[in-house]
Amino acid sequence: MIKSRFQVTPGEIKRLDLFLKEKIPELSRSRIQTAIKDGQVKVNGLLARSGQKLKAGEVVEVLFEEKAPISQLQPQPIELKVVYEDEQILVIDKPAGLVVHPGAGLTGGTLVNGLIFYYPEIKKVGSPLRPGIVHRLDKETSGLMVMARTQTAYNSLRQQFEDRTVEKTYLGLARGRFKEKEGIIALPVGRHPSERQKMSVKSNKPRVALTRYEVIQEFQHSTFLALKPLTGRTHQIRVHLAAIGHPLVGDSRYGQPEGNRRKQEGRLFLHAFRLSFSHPVSNEQVTFESPLPPALQSRLEREEQEK
Repeated sequence: MIKSRFQVTPGEIKRLDLFLKEKIPELSRSRIQTAIKDGQVKVNGLLARSGQKLKAGEVVEVLFEEKAPISQLQPQPIELKVVYEDEQILVIDKPAGLVVHPGAGLTGGTLVNGLIFYYPEIKKVGSPLRPGIVHRLDKETSGLMVMARTQTAYNSLRQQFEDRTVEKTYLGLARGRFKEKEGIIALPVGRHPSERQKMSVKSNKPRVALTRYEVIQEFQHSTFLALKPLTGRTHQIRVHLAAIGHPLVGDSRYGQPEGNRRKQEGRLFLHAFRLSFSHPVSNEQVTFESPLPPALQSRLEREEQEK
């Protein structure tokens, strides 16, 4: 069952079906249209209409069953590094190379398969294709993620991400040296106009995207950064840094290193270092941190030696 509540903010997609597609991307447009027609979507407590235009401040509620292929939900003993857990939430330190949830052509070996193996109650929380998942990290990115163990926690965390009150700090190593020691990259991001698996600042349908950066340390050919995405676009940090001429080290998708350089750079140097949010039940502000993985720490040490 999908049970979610969203508030429309200024500047967001205004047509109901497009709004829901953005909020629940695992559902098809046709499935969303059917849900609206079947009375499973409400706007401000009233049954929604197909093609309805939304206004800032309105509240959209979704409650409907969505059957997922059983093969995509098989529990598997995937190794998970649990940083914190209680009855409501889990905080996990995801390794690079682990995909968060099943998708096209991938039905197993994901973080979700591990979640429902160790915490079977999560199968009933949130989306059936992405149970317990309230945000994502790219496969190549390591670091902290929070998961919901109950529907109450799921709704609260989703709303916090929607309201942009969750604070996320990443550590990244970018090529080159920055003129300014800190700043905000304000470039709209959307789907690449010709390469549909990529995002771009030259999209035909861009959306506002903001990334704050701060220089931690400079090396001869690279810069170690603290990065805070102020919006949550797909691949936002990677796209922004590449767009200003400082792609992340190891980013073969947006940085395009060639030949031996690609082998030398190794994995993508992007790590979700700090995560801070309001606990769904106690309302206490909680903060978690994850040190750099050994491979990334070793890379920093090599950069230091080359100074």
